[in-house]
Amino acid sequence: QVQLVESGGGLVQPGGSLRLSCATAGFAFRNFRMYWVRQAPGKGIEWVSNITIDGTTTFYAESVKGRFVISRDNARNELYLQMNRLKPEDTAVYHCAIDPRGDVRGQGTQVTVAS
Repeated sequence: QVQLVESGGGLVQPGGSLRLSCATAGFAFRNFRMYWVRQAPGKGIEWVSNITIDGTTTFYAESVKGRFVISRDNARNELYLQMNRLKPEDTAVYHCAIDPRGDVRGQGTQVTVAS
C-alpha cells in the first residue's frame, strides 16, 4: 500500500522560504519518478515539479522555476521541495505524488503565503 506523508507547510510572509518533506513507504521509491503537485482554493490540481529516479534531472512549472528546488533521498525514501521567494499565489495544499496528475498523492500540507 502506497503511503505518502507530507510535512513542513505553514504560514510564511511573501519572500520567505519553506522546505517541504514527503516520507514514503509501501513501494519501491527508488524506482519511481516523483512529483510535487498543488491545489489552490477553488482550483484543480497543478503540477509543480518532478524529479527522475536518480535525482539528476528535475523539471519545474514556469510559475516556480528559479524559486523552488526539488530533491530526493533514495536511502531515506524521502522527497523534498525547497521553496524560496514565496508569493501569495503559491498558497495551496502541496502534495507529493507518484504521477503527474496527482491521482496517487498524499494528504498534503498547507502552505499559506500572506503578510
